Amino acid sequence: MAYVYPAEMRPTRDLLRRRMFLKHKRSELLGHIENTRNQYLLPNFYKKIAYKVNRQGIAERFPNPSTQMSIQTNLDLLTVFDNKILEIELFITHHAQQHNPNDLYLLRTVPGIGKVLSLVILYEIHDINRFPTVQNLASYARLIKPKRESAGKTYSGGNRKIGNAYLKWAFSEAAVLFIRENDDIKTYHQTLKNKHGKAKAMAILSHRIGRAVYYILKNKQAFDMKRFL
Repeated sequence: MAYVYPAEMRPTRDLLRRRMFLKHKRSELLGHIENTRNQYLLPNFYKKIAYKVNRQGIAERFPNPSTQMSIQTNLDLLTVFDNKILEIELFITHHAQQHNPNDLYLLRTVPGIGKVLSLVILYEIHDINRFPTVQNLASYARLIKPKRESAGKTYSGGNRKIGNAYLKWAFSEAAVLFIRENDDIKTYHQTLKNKHGKAKAMAILSHRIGRAVYYILKNKQAFDMKRFL
């Protein structure tokens, strides 16, 4: 029987998904500016233009007037996206119904999982008890490749898009932030990179965070770094 998502939680979950859509569009604008800079063989920007304060004079660096107009259009749209994303985040953190404040608190004990990521994970999972095992959650969150079954037989491949893309993004983002915040995790991540390569190392770390979240929510216990390592 298919899982029925609670009607009272759906609007907040959908607003969180809309925020993610805007974040992707914002990334596309930033990527287009960087790609155009590469096409014109211009030097790297001095500072990250992802931050509004560092965008002054960016368009003027391009020699062609039409290109300047194109870049300035991207910069103007970035400001619009920044403002709207911030507005949504403030609305959610201040007005979203706290259907499970205890689980929200527990999620925020994980380094790298802040206000927004904890809300995404909470609303996408909803009830951890609908996942009988940690493997079920990992499969649903696209942290492992799910099995493809038919008529009692198991097949390999062809199931990469099955599962929840929003949880996949949330755990991947949490892994990046986790590395930034903890020296022990930096060392652990470097060991994984040396052994498996960059992409596989991040996949392993995302998977481990997903497993940790499962047991945190299942056992109602805060994150334990010693146990994680």
